[in-house]
Amino acid sequence: MTLLASFHAAKLYIVDATGLARDTLHLHVGLALMLLVALLLRRSLGSIWPWLAVVLFATLGEFIDRGDSLAVGIPWDRAESLKDVLNTIFWPSALMILSRFTQFLRR
Repeated sequence: MTLLASFHAAKLYIVDATGLARDTLHLHVGLALMLLVALLLRRSLGSIWPWLAVVLFATLGEFIDRGDSLAVGIPWDRAESLKDVLNTIFWPSALMILSRFTQFLRR
């Protein structure tokens, strides 16, 4: 099984196992990844590194999806990919901005 096929199978398994919509999973994965990276790197949520990890993960995931779609003859839906990336990075972006530029998360 190729990396693309494994990644796609894992995503389908998670969707089936949780019963959550893919858009909802993007929100959860982005937030969980940011928190995990911040914890592992011992960085604040205002640090650029946890946020960058989420952006890179989301972008890489969409490129893998693009390759998977093209491999089976399905045209790439750029709007859907953009929506997926934005769903994944929305809350990490909000937390980074709040943590970095306000006192909101320092109470």
